[in-house]
Amino acid sequence: GLLSFGTRITLPELAELICPPRPLTHTHTCDTMKRNKAVTSSRRKNRKAHFTAPSSVRRIIMSSPLSPELRQKYKVRSLPIRKHDEVRVVRGQYKGEGKVITCYRKKYVVHIERITRERANQMPVPVGIHPSNCVITKIRMDKDRKSILDRKNRETKQD
Repeated sequence: GLLSFGTRITLPELAELICPPRPLTHTHTCDTMKRNKAVTSSRRKNRKAHFTAPSSVRRIIMSSPLSPELRQKYKVRSLPIRKHDEVRVVRGQYKGEGKVITCYRKKYVVHIERITRERANQMPVPVGIHPSNCVITKIRMDKDRKSILDRKNRETKQD
């Protein structure tokens, strides 16, 4: 309302008259409600966890989906990628097939044979490809890989 001469007003009331409070339109940063109190949805904490993850956790993060034929054969959707697996790059500028020559866990990339670029001095260097952009077409099988496939097999799981 209007103030008449001689009306006493407190400082907070004056501040509210000059600059009224805005209605709260956005209260949460996430669209869905958190279910588990032990899991954070903080971008900052999740980025820190990702970039300071130990090698054992990075191995799981560096998983690739299996090709439709392998998925049908083993009833498993994805596996942690490893050296000597044959993969097909399905995204990005370096689409094609090849064998994994290194898994660079520190940088979250894999190097694939024949996928290289030239440096300024004409030396070829391998290009890092993230495993999520690859599809495993042939698995390098050993007893550990066999046990992982048996454990992850969807048909044998009884829920």
